[in-house]
Amino acid sequence: MDAESAVTTCFRHPKVESHVRCTRCDRYMCPDCMREAAVGHQCTECVKEGARSIRQARTAFGGRVTAVPIVTYVLVGLNVLAYLGELVRPALLGRFDMLGTVAPGYYPEGVAHGEWYRLLTSGFLHLPPGQGIGVVHIVMNMASLWTVGRVVEGQLGRVRYLALYLLSLLGGSVLELLISPEARCVGASGAIFGLGAAYFVLARRLGFAADAVNRSMTGLLLWLVASSWFASWQGHLGGLLTGGAVALAYAYAPRGDRRALIQAGACAALLVLLVGLTWAKVSGLAGGAV
Repeated sequence: MDAESAVTTCFRHPKVESHVRCTRCDRYMCPDCMREAAVGHQCTECVKEGARSIRQARTAFGGRVTAVPIVTYVLVGLNVLAYLGELVRPALLGRFDMLGTVAPGYYPEGVAHGEWYRLLTSGFLHLPPGQGIGVVHIVMNMASLWTVGRVVEGQLGRVRYLALYLLSLLGGSVLELLISPEARCVGASGAIFGLGAAYFVLARRLGFAADAVNRSMTGLLLWLVASSWFASWQGHLGGLLTGGAVALAYAYAPRGDRRALIQAGACAALLVLLVGLTWAKVSGLAGGAV
């Protein structure tokens, strides 16, 4: 055998001479394709294959474990950006706030006149300076979202947490539509009350100290009552009830391969219910159009 035929090369880079074998697949690899392993070295392809075979860590409720509550950060950022937009263009408030319909004789607008997007966009707007409690509105809501949201996201994972937040927001808007269709409402409070209800349900499911959990829920209910003088109690209550319902589905879905399907099904059923209630209400409003 001549010297040239005895030269071994990397399986990915045939022109690169290699003398180290992968401890998993036994192929020669160059330094660029080499990764340190517990014993010896492995090639990049074996490292990727091994990573796929490792079971992804899950929370007690089936979500993926994440170290950074990125969804909470994004939600806070979106609310702050929307508020800055209001300051630059005050007309945005009246264009995207929660409004079911207008009194007879006014220019038709609102959910009953096809503007269903208001059910969600209103949850990212807050009272501007000079109206109600002004800037305190967004400061209190974002502080609550920052405090409670990070905890709930850590327990549920990003996807389940985002579904909980949006459904709670929608639930608050739908109750506003059902009870006070001519009222203009803004704020993330409905979604935040949903997170508060979820925190209570999840904490009880995990066996946290009952006294501490009950105190948290009592405080949340007292805040619901106290805040009704300057904000929409309908939105708060709607978010609270919706968030509690979603959290119950998350917390008590049976473990196993079908848990995620059951949780998703419960969220979908709740969404259908909220859409159905909205459709029934706007269909019954005078001059409503869907």
